Amino acid sequence: MAYSQDTGLFYVPANHWKEDYWTEEVSYKKGNAYLGQGFRIKRMYDDHVGILRAMDPTTGKVAWEHKEPLPLWAGVLATKGNLVFTGTGDGYLKAFNAKTGEELWKFQTGSGIIAPPITWEQDGEQFIGVTVGYGGAVPLWGGDMAALTKPVAQGGSFWVFRIPSWDKQTAKR
Repeated sequence: MAYSQDTGLFYVPANHWKEDYWTEEVSYKKGNAYLGQGFRIKRMYDDHVGILRAMDPTTGKVAWEHKEPLPLWAGVLATKGNLVFTGTGDGYLKAFNAKTGEELWKFQTGSGIIAPPITWEQDGEQFIGVTVGYGGAVPLWGGDMAALTKPVAQGGSFWVFRIPSWDKQTAKR
């Protein structure tokens, strides 16, 4: 999650699902999960699994929320310019208005995003970067989430975007 000093809000990526658990005989086999239990992740809602919420930490109230069809496993980045960035399971890097939750921009990266976006300044310009690549054990677990995420393209890349400097562009006009 991320916090903005400007808005006073936390931005929390979460997932709405439920799980069934059962005990299993534990035997170690190299390369396999060693859990001692079995489980299946199931959908709770038809319209979403992932949800990005802006929450007021002093009241616990939700200021806004954005629903996603796939799980949200990426981190969140809040910028001084009142932008919130996160990645989605279906491969979009998205930018939101930190105060209202309005989706301002999105870019399809070609694979699911589970990494946190990062930012840095270079030569007076601000950049956003994100590592892209889906995978992990979820498709192996079975259940609703395995079926939902199995079609997501695997891959690995790093994308970088420059945030336009509106005040500099205005000054040049």
